[in-house]
Amino acid sequence: MRRFFEGDLWHGFRTSPVAIVAALIAAACLFGALFADVVAPHDPFDLATLELADARLPPAWMDEGKATYPLGTDDQGRDILSALMYGARLSLAVGIASVLLSMAIGVTLGLVAGFTGGRTDAFIMRVCDVMLSFPSILVALLIDGVGRALFPNAHESLAFGVLVLAIALTGWVQYARTVRGSTMVERQKEYVQAAHVIGVAPLRIMRRHVLLNVMGPVFVLATIQVATAIITEATLSFLGVGVPPTSPSLGTLIRVGNDFLFSGEWWITIFPGAMLVLIALSVNLLGDWLRDALNPRLR
Repeated sequence: MRRFFEGDLWHGFRTSPVAIVAALIAAACLFGALFADVVAPHDPFDLATLELADARLPPAWMDEGKATYPLGTDDQGRDILSALMYGARLSLAVGIASVLLSMAIGVTLGLVAGFTGGRTDAFIMRVCDVMLSFPSILVALLIDGVGRALFPNAHESLAFGVLVLAIALTGWVQYARTVRGSTMVERQKEYVQAAHVIGVAPLRIMRRHVLLNVMGPVFVLATIQVATAIITEATLSFLGVGVPPTSPSLGTLIRVGNDFLFSGEWWITIFPGAMLVLIALSVNLLGDWLRDALNPRLR
């Protein structure tokens, strides 16, 4: 730990105001999402606590607003601030889980393609080309639609898994192409040639030596892809094919509020949209800083 705080990475973070602000915003959003049960003023999904008489209340600083609902309420009387915390929890869970899955698939295929070469490399790259020829949101819609058609009465956990799989299968290509390029460079270096000479198995070389040296760009890409995955999940939920309505994410909250945007209840959709922008922007800024910090040529 002491070595980390004395290293260049921590020094670069301390001297970057943008990275510090982005980290604080991301940490606040993550804290609110993880501990929504504790810090949220209300439980927006407990039907016993909802008051229809409090529906469509404006934020507390406006006329007719109440201090118990700082950001107002939606059409069912749910507290917007509490709904944001619970919705951000689901959006972050989907985003992080899908990025981890796509990273596992992409890194594995990219490592195999770059290290073995030949027909295996050509086949994997042609699959990547096919995946890149389709818009990612269209592929996610297709996979999610097929999953819902096969399991129309699926449990929420299964629907969550289908959504994660739909996003992951559209995001692994970037990892595969990035790792393949780095692996093709690493396999020509002396330490890999020496491992071949002394009889180390190719799988062990890939796992113990090459993998560790190609993970730098992967971590940067994963940081940025978290924001992309969250936006993709919000888009799918906005279109009505995301998470179930009983567990609304930020995309679902935006879709619900969109019906009341032109009737004057702007806070129902503006605040979830602002929350989504804050999360995506802070994660992207952290990813940009990490890219610059890990690349000496950009310092």
